[in-house]
Amino acid sequence: MAATNPPAGRRKGPPTLALVAQRAGVSAQTVSNALNSPELLAPATLERVRQAITELDYRPHQAARSLRTKSSRLIGYGVVPAPSGVSTPVLDHFLHALSDSADQAGYRILLFAAPTGAADEPERYAELLQDHSVDAFVLSGTYRGDRRPAWLQKRSIPFVAFGRSWSARDIGDWVDVDGAHGTSAAVDHLVALGHRRIAFLGWPRGSGVGDDRARGWREAMRRHGLPVRDLRISSVDDVDAAGEAVGRLIHGGATAVVAASDTLALGCYRALREAGHVPGRDMAVVGFDDSPAAALLSPSLSSLHQPLEEVGRACMRLLLARIKRPEAEPEHVLLAPDLVVRESSAPAPAR
Repeated sequence: MAATNPPAGRRKGPPTLALVAQRAGVSAQTVSNALNSPELLAPATLERVRQAITELDYRPHQAARSLRTKSSRLIGYGVVPAPSGVSTPVLDHFLHALSDSADQAGYRILLFAAPTGAADEPERYAELLQDHSVDAFVLSGTYRGDRRPAWLQKRSIPFVAFGRSWSARDIGDWVDVDGAHGTSAAVDHLVALGHRRIAFLGWPRGSGVGDDRARGWREAMRRHGLPVRDLRISSVDDVDAAGEAVGRLIHGGATAVVAASDTLALGCYRALREAGHVPGRDMAVVGFDDSPAAALLSPSLSSLHQPLEEVGRACMRLLLARIKRPEAEPEHVLLAPDLVVRESSAPAPAR
C-alpha cells in the first residue's frame, strides 16, 4: 500500500529547525544564528525567524545545544529564608517572572537550599558548579558581609543579585527596590493628610534593607520640618513583638505609623485594637510589601507595592547580558515601589 501524507495542517512529532527555516524562508544556519548569535542577523530577518519559532512553538533540543556550546542552560537560585520585609507570597511573583524570563531565553532555573549566612554558603555554590555545571546564579537575600558576590566574581562566574551588596564596594550586577523612596512617599502621603507626628516601626539597626527604609522616613520627615526624636521604634519581624513595641507610640502622641513591613503593620493593628483604638481612624498605618493580607484586613492596609515581576525580568536581562559580555561594566537597576492607598491611611482627625 502506498504511503499517505498526513492531513494538511497536521504534522508528526515536534517542529524541527528545518521546518522553522522553511516557514521563515531562510537557511537552517540562519535559524541557528537567530537562536545563538542574534546580533549577526539583520533586524528584519531576526524578526521573521522569531515569528516562525513562535508560530510553530519550536523549542531547541537542549541536550544537543549543551554539547555544542558546553552550556548546561541552567541558572542556579538559592532558596533562602525570606529576608526581612519580603513575605513568601510576595516573593512568588519574583520567582515566576524570573523563571518565565529564563524559559523564554532557553534556560531553566535550578532551585537549591541555601540558608543565608551559613558558614559553608560558598561551598553550596561550588557543589552546583561541579555537579550540575550551572552556567550562572541569581542571588537574593543579600546582606552586609555577604561572601557570595566576591566568591563568584573571583571565579568569573556570571551572577546577578536581587538586592544591593550593602557594603562600601559594590560587586557585580544587581537589581533592587528603592525602599527609601517608598517610605519617603508614605511620609509625603501622610503629611498631605495633615499628620505631623509620624512614627517609623522598623527592624533593629544593621539590616541593609531595614536601614534603607528607615532612611527614607527620616529624610522625608526632615524635609517637611517634622521631628523624628523618639518616633523610631524597632522590632523583629513578628506580629506579637511588633505589637508590644508599638505600645508607647499609642500613648506618645503619634498619629501615624510607617512600618518597614506588612508584618510589623499587623503588629501595630493588634496593639491599637488591644488599646481600644481603630486602625485608620485613631492612628494611620502604612505597611510595606503590599502582601495579599493587606487588602483583606479590616480596615484594609495601605502599603508599598514592590514591582517584583519587573525585578525578576530585569535580573534575567542583566544576567543574560553578563553571560554574553563577561567583561562589561556592572549594571545596577533601582526600581521604585508604588504606594497603594487604602482605608488605614484615612484623613487625620483634628488635634
